[in-house]
Amino acid sequence: MVAIGMDFGAKNTKAIILKNGEILAISSAPSGFDQKASEEQALNKALTEAGITKDDIEHLTATGAGMDAATHANDTVTEISANAKGISTIFPSVRTVIDVGAEEGRAIRLNEEGKVVDFGINEKCAAGAGAFTEAMARALELDIEEMGDLSLKSTKPVPMNAQCTIFAESEVVSLIHQKTPKEDIVRAVHDAIADRITSMARRVGIEQDVALVGGVANNIGFVDSMKRNLDCEIFVPKDPIAPEFVSAYGAALTAQDRLGG
Repeated sequence: MVAIGMDFGAKNTKAIILKNGEILAISSAPSGFDQKASEEQALNKALTEAGITKDDIEHLTATGAGMDAATHANDTVTEISANAKGISTIFPSVRTVIDVGAEEGRAIRLNEEGKVVDFGINEKCAAGAGAFTEAMARALELDIEEMGDLSLKSTKPVPMNAQCTIFAESEVVSLIHQKTPKEDIVRAVHDAIADRITSMARRVGIEQDVALVGGVANNIGFVDSMKRNLDCEIFVPKDPIAPEFVSAYGAALTAQDRLGG
């Protein structure tokens, strides 16, 4: 029984192949402007890794911002439901899921069965998503991969008042001119995102255990900011399901369920 989940995200298109519940392959490709090409690239990479062909696919469930344009999907599932399905399988004790991707953040509250009780989405402002971090990295002339470790070296909290990416860039430039250490500025960036995400999550209701997923969860500086903001430990998925693949995993599990697995 071959089931596939694909997450059509704003930045990357991800695919996970399951066979009888076991992970055969995981792949990713940049989403770009040509979604069909991205879909084919991610799917073909996964099929090659799994050693199977498209003829072996029994069910494919799509999720993500671009799911309605998926050409190989048998059906779709919302990102909220996919996240809930994926994280409750990885961490059954989790009751709150915080998902921070490239262009939006969301908070999801689950019950003991892993079903969605409530959720909130921040989709109108990049200041609560990964794009904000990338913009600030450019302003600081840093690689995005450097920001996590650098943030942990900060010794002094620096307030960042701007809630808009454009104004925040100006604030970062001002801090640079004031000779503020880069590590303190980077921590301020992470704290600003964490403040916005935490505020949204509190409207939904935060119940432990808490999990952080989405690409930004790979940033240890941001994870640290979230821990301080929430004053609790945070579960972050690790291999084989990295944080950015939780939605694709949830979609794959949904496809498996629809096959009767």
